[in-house]
Amino acid sequence: MQRIHFTPADFARTRLRTTAGPLVESAFAHGLLGRGVGAPFARWRSQVGERLAHSPLPLSGGPDAPGLDGLLLLIERNTLPVSGDPDRQLPFHPAAGDLSRVWRAAVAPYWEHMLAHLEAECEARGRVLMAGGVEQLFTTLHSRIVWNAPVLEIQDGPDEDIRLDGRGLVLTPAVFLGHRPGRVIRRLPQNGPVTVAFAAPPDPHRGGALWDEPDDSGQALGALVGQTRAAALHVLRASCTTGQLADRLGISAAGASQHTAVLRRSGLITTRRIRNTVLHTLTPLGVALLKGMSPLPSHHGRRSPALLTHPVRQVS
Repeated sequence: MQRIHFTPADFARTRLRTTAGPLVESAFAHGLLGRGVGAPFARWRSQVGERLAHSPLPLSGGPDAPGLDGLLLLIERNTLPVSGDPDRQLPFHPAAGDLSRVWRAAVAPYWEHMLAHLEAECEARGRVLMAGGVEQLFTTLHSRIVWNAPVLEIQDGPDEDIRLDGRGLVLTPAVFLGHRPGRVIRRLPQNGPVTVAFAAPPDPHRGGALWDEPDDSGQALGALVGQTRAAALHVLRASCTTGQLADRLGISAAGASQHTAVLRRSGLITTRRIRNTVLHTLTPLGVALLKGMSPLPSHHGRRSPALLTHPVRQVS
């Protein structure tokens, strides 16, 4: 059981975030593929099985397999932030190659639908928070996440005590955490908040659209600009700030700023400052590229240097 100890200051620093990010969701999906799944994931499991038919994952584990918590620790120690960019290279580890393959086969094809689902989850939890406060929010997370003031207990986890000591707590829903109530996924930075992912699987009746087969245009766009920047373009169909973009992509504000800088130099988005807020919006070229109506950004028939000098780093 993971026990998270609160101080009075931690209540004021408890907040919701849209997603734990691509790498963490991939780690959860990796664990889910290696076990039986219920109705909410049956269609997903079938589709992923077809993609991996010729190159199955070694999901049975072994003496050196890190397990879910070891994999989360591997991500946290080697990726900044823990909800990092799947286009970045993970350090060599027997599980790292599997994780990148899970991302491409089991998570990336559904990422846009997942973000919409997770945003709806956050909005619902936010209404609970506004109506009943932090303690009522804790009671809605999961039947096996229990609030015994001043301790939040996550059952079915490693036996440990985590003291927030004023750092605060970030709560984030996770689609593929269907086999666990929740997990602490970030704890290392001394001055940063602890992050807890809680299970938010799709409803078996209303969540079918989550597993609709994607068309090839989304994959082609990801191959062109990288999966995270492709996801950013989809998010920016509605203008948003750097912080909002970071929350929806599950990356740091610094990471979101770097991606928007590349997209801006490529002519795909514009950025304007309104007082203390920076707002990003798709350009006509960005809209056309997103719809598959335009070739690569160009200058006098040549490809944009911004895209050429920021290549996608694929994990193999």
